[in-house]
Amino acid sequence: MAVSALSRNRRIAILLICSMSLFIVGLDVTAVNVALPTIQGELHAGISGLQWTVGAYTVVMASLLLFSGSMADRVGRRRTFVTGLTVFSVASLLCSLAPSVELLVAARVLQAVGGSMLNPVAMSIITNTFTQPRERAQAVGVWGAIFGISMALGPIVGGTLVSSVGWRSIFWINIPVGLAAIALTLRFIPESKAPTARRFDPVGQALVIVLLGALTFGIIEAPVRGWSAPAILAAFSASAAALVALLVHEPRRDQPLIDLRFFRSIPFTSSIVISLAAFAAFGGFLFLNTLYLQEVRGLSPLQAGLAILPMAVMTVVLSPLSGRMVGRRGPRLPLAISGVLSVTACAMLIGIGPATPLAWLLVAYAIFGAGFGLVNAPITNAAVSGMPRAQAGVASAIATTSRQLGQTLGVAVVGAIVTSHLGESAGASLASAGHPAWWTLTASGVVVLALGLVATTGRARTSARRTAARLNPEALAA
Repeated sequence: MAVSALSRNRRIAILLICSMSLFIVGLDVTAVNVALPTIQGELHAGISGLQWTVGAYTVVMASLLLFSGSMADRVGRRRTFVTGLTVFSVASLLCSLAPSVELLVAARVLQAVGGSMLNPVAMSIITNTFTQPRERAQAVGVWGAIFGISMALGPIVGGTLVSSVGWRSIFWINIPVGLAAIALTLRFIPESKAPTARRFDPVGQALVIVLLGALTFGIIEAPVRGWSAPAILAAFSASAAALVALLVHEPRRDQPLIDLRFFRSIPFTSSIVISLAAFAAFGGFLFLNTLYLQEVRGLSPLQAGLAILPMAVMTVVLSPLSGRMVGRRGPRLPLAISGVLSVTACAMLIGIGPATPLAWLLVAYAIFGAGFGLVNAPITNAAVSGMPRAQAGVASAIATTSRQLGQTLGVAVVGAIVTSHLGESAGASLASAGHPAWWTLTASGVVVLALGLVATTGRARTSARRTAARLNPEALAA
């Protein structure tokens, strides 16, 4: 059935099915954080092992999102989406059976391969289903809201499951949801492809994997191996060389993996950097607080999840509000407020210790959740506006990659800072070891605020229109 012939109810059903996949991926990312101390105890893992449990998933997903988006445009979006759901569900089962942290990390890598076929492909399906600008803006708003809600609810769901059933249960819940999503996708979502298939860019894909993988390895392992260790220097050198090679290689291709022309749009470029900063703050926030609440304050996983409840509530409340603000007044106000709130919350947590009043923590968590809830809709809308629908998978994949990369770097950098001051074992001294990390996360909030203002100027809007005209001069996608 052609997309143009779909009824409104059918389009809404497609949006909900795509959002279901987004929800389980986002929920999985943050639910794992609450389980980290329990995993550390049962599988005898150090802090670097915990970083890899989170980081291996996000860095592999970030590395493959662009490829998955391009592949979906070529071979079929529904086919790719169903394949991703299948791989993600099978890998979730393997994660729940892992007898060691090494095998858990390996299963998380496979899980990320499946996850990489979900978010950008689902966004591409939505973009091609809702062709009217107003409807598409509303659909993207729902998408951004659900993404924030799923990541915010993760700690609560994870804490409840870990305390009542065990850490392996956080992976079990993905299986029935994944199977249901597969059945609904085959029933309701029509197949679609780009009118002109993009050629695969193996060199560009390999360079992206080296760039992100080597960078993450260097940041996570440097505190343990030493910043001047040959392996660490080689990792950072490889990452830098891959970046330079990518910038040289991609403009020479007619159909590059990453179309660098997208970045001529100030709103698009700003949204990517804001995504990096906001999700680095979010990833670092969850990683630090999970260890702090359980290792320093002695809370159970369930209690730790409940302690972060104010963050989840504020994210749930403000995510849809942010979408309405973007639709009525544009992205400037929610981005500015988000930046201010993020800076305030992280600054409040810089000096926390074992005796910090719980009320102070709860207020800081609520403020952070409000800031995070406001940031998703404006950056999602800016990332896809003006981009050609024919390459919607690639454009949305770049935006999603920035989120995953931001979270990866947030966990890696924060973990590296803590490990540098603490070593491989957490404990009461973890609170003081995390103080420099909170300064780093505060700086991320400053980036959100500054670029939120830059991205919404008249000059920025002009650059977006000029870029859209270059990308698709005959039929612009709003």
